[in-house]
Amino acid sequence: MDLPVDEWKSYILQKWSLLPKSIQVTISTAETLHDLFLHSSPLLQPEDEMFLKRLSGGYLVGKDPDASLFYREKGNQKFQAKDYMGAAVLYSKGVSHSGPSSTDISLCYANRSAALFHLGQYETCLKDIVRAQTHGYPERLQPKLLLRKAECLVTLGRPQEASQTVIDLESSFAAKPTLSASQFQILQRILCRVKVKVQEKENLPEIFPEALTKTFEGVDLREENEQIPGASSSVSLHVDPLKGRYLVATKDILPGELLVKEDAFVSVLNPGEVPLWPRGLESKWDIQVTNGDLHCHRCLRHTLAPVPCDGCSYAKYCSQECMQQAWDRYHSVECSLGALLLTLGLFCHVALRSTLLARFEDVGKVTKKLCGEMSNQGICLPESKNPVQTLKYDLGGEGDKKDKAVETPIPGCDINGKYERNYNAIFHLLPHTENHSPEHKFLCALSVSALCRQLEAAGLQAFTTDLKPTKLKAAEPPVLCAELSVWGVAMLRHMLQLQCNAQAITTIQQTGSKESLITDTRRVRLATALFPVVSLLNHSCSPNTSVSFIGTIATIRASQLIRSGQEILHCYGPHESRMGVAERRQKLRSQYFFDCDCPPCEREKQRPSAGPGRGAFRCHRCRALLQGDDVLSCSGPACMESVSRDLLVSRLQDLQRQVGAAQKHLRNGRLEVAIQLLLGCQSDAESFLSAEHSVVGEIEDALAQAYAALGDWEKSATHLQKSLQVVEVHHGPSSVEMGHELFKLAQVFFNGCAVPEALKTIQKAEKVLLVHYGPWNDEIRELQKMKSCLLDLLPIPVGPKE
Repeated sequence: MDLPVDEWKSYILQKWSLLPKSIQVTISTAETLHDLFLHSSPLLQPEDEMFLKRLSGGYLVGKDPDASLFYREKGNQKFQAKDYMGAAVLYSKGVSHSGPSSTDISLCYANRSAALFHLGQYETCLKDIVRAQTHGYPERLQPKLLLRKAECLVTLGRPQEASQTVIDLESSFAAKPTLSASQFQILQRILCRVKVKVQEKENLPEIFPEALTKTFEGVDLREENEQIPGASSSVSLHVDPLKGRYLVATKDILPGELLVKEDAFVSVLNPGEVPLWPRGLESKWDIQVTNGDLHCHRCLRHTLAPVPCDGCSYAKYCSQECMQQAWDRYHSVECSLGALLLTLGLFCHVALRSTLLARFEDVGKVTKKLCGEMSNQGICLPESKNPVQTLKYDLGGEGDKKDKAVETPIPGCDINGKYERNYNAIFHLLPHTENHSPEHKFLCALSVSALCRQLEAAGLQAFTTDLKPTKLKAAEPPVLCAELSVWGVAMLRHMLQLQCNAQAITTIQQTGSKESLITDTRRVRLATALFPVVSLLNHSCSPNTSVSFIGTIATIRASQLIRSGQEILHCYGPHESRMGVAERRQKLRSQYFFDCDCPPCEREKQRPSAGPGRGAFRCHRCRALLQGDDVLSCSGPACMESVSRDLLVSRLQDLQRQVGAAQKHLRNGRLEVAIQLLLGCQSDAESFLSAEHSVVGEIEDALAQAYAALGDWEKSATHLQKSLQVVEVHHGPSSVEMGHELFKLAQVFFNGCAVPEALKTIQKAEKVLLVHYGPWNDEIRELQKMKSCLLDLLPIPVGPKE
């Protein structure tokens, strides 16, 4: 959740309503963020902090040995049921709740290594074996662990290491016969099998295969822009008094060309629905799996074997290196505040982390900027109403006390006009203070004040202007120390910025049954981040770019031909293929504070009935489209049929409920029941919906999945092709949605051994997906594997006999 939990929001809104009118006016009319923070912060009383503390207490983020045992036992149940993926996740939860160098953590690591072994994750399994041993895995259980290590090494083609492990194990048996006779016999049999495998491997030359593919990080821009780091030389930066900063093509750009590749300045993992402790219930631990259990909290990489923070159970990382980097840069401060940050929401967390990361740049300049703008000039962290600003930098030596003013045409650029992909660029993102409601600003100001009080009470060196381990000076509440007040204003600025400037980092997540041969996916929000260069792009409801992510790295590619001089645009969310013009404009106005006048919006305003029949109804008599507002009339020349819109909307809602019920049966494996329901839905939809209606496509897609699960590939392909027609009408033939649907059709043809059709569809899907993702996308790699397999099946043509 972006904003604080509902209970805190309601509490602060009530507090606002009880304030004297004069104080409300003072806060509402504050001209600067410094004034807003100065007037709001003293209003946070001890009883408010106690209420917030009680709310935060519902989040269990500390270490708990009882939780470790609970999750280990739940993992064992999954393991025995051969659900190794589920077992690995639960063992990871046990690891997170265990203290370092404890028996609990060593047992969880060892058990997780067993689950990873069965999942074929041999390298990761070896790492967990080492971790279990490092944390004091019991001596009596070591033989099992060493056998698993030997089997991993054999499978990975490392026979010398496996042989040494076997020798160590035999020596251990001889030196410490701690096993019972039956256990010894079982392990001896396994050991003999491993030794045979080792001997077989030793007779073969050891091969160290090179990486099969380049890593994503190796994909670079063809030619990087000298003035905009992380952007292509095909774009340039411009500024306009109304539009602000924006990017323009300096030459014709072809579809698929990489325009921006940028690592986030700051990102915070979206925790998902982190459950609160249900007080009064026997079990306070939840086995629900969230993004926080499956992704590194620093680099966002997917991992089945996270390494936990030593101080809390919430933060998890893909490696020891990521954990150390996070600790050094921000988590040493955040660790003790985990429950509070979950309560105050993602925006507050991103605001805190942004200021923490600022310490690692030119600290003197950052502090000077913040303090300088709180000077007697009265321009304390203001928004720029004019995009042309004058920034002051000390260009002289120590003896030069005189600042030289250098005019820079675009905020966020240095004195040479180069756009800075750093805290300076983040600082200059507009918070739009005048557009936020007084209540929202008060909520943000008190949330930041509460966070600052906690930092001060903990005596953390969060905001010291050097990086030495000094502590904040104590101050009597409710007055914050001067330095912390400066950074509090900065955090307030960032929190207000995020509504318009936050970028959701998304990932493609597989949905449906694990056993399904046809991949169904959805896009999910993984994290909230700030990207200095990506933030330069303006919105269009029909953008000419496509944005994708690998970890914290964003890439922007041209999704169509962009002519020289055209603006580079992407979509902030409301897209013409997903909603009508009125809904789009309302959403953009409420979140981003502007009225969209992009070509699709202008076109739809002039011709409201234009565009695809995404929500079109048709006459049940003559099948012609129905037109009108509250009462719809048939557009057929000879038909006089009319019907209430409310009646049709009610019928559509009933149909959607039936489709949802059928999809639930499909997910639970009740295929015949699902098919019968879906065929009924299909018949009902044909009687009153246009053939291009999105619900029609949804029904056809579900039928395709059901028939695929039954192995009826021909029927599956027929329904999926109908779904493709709907997707093309709504999103266009070159859209990313079309690429995903073509990928599914290729899978159907491949599994049905329809070789020519599969090869043709693979080619179409590759062409579309390459434009949006480049060659390193998982679906593109899968398409290439299918194509290689099919080409091997094709008969080699025989030439004419001479």
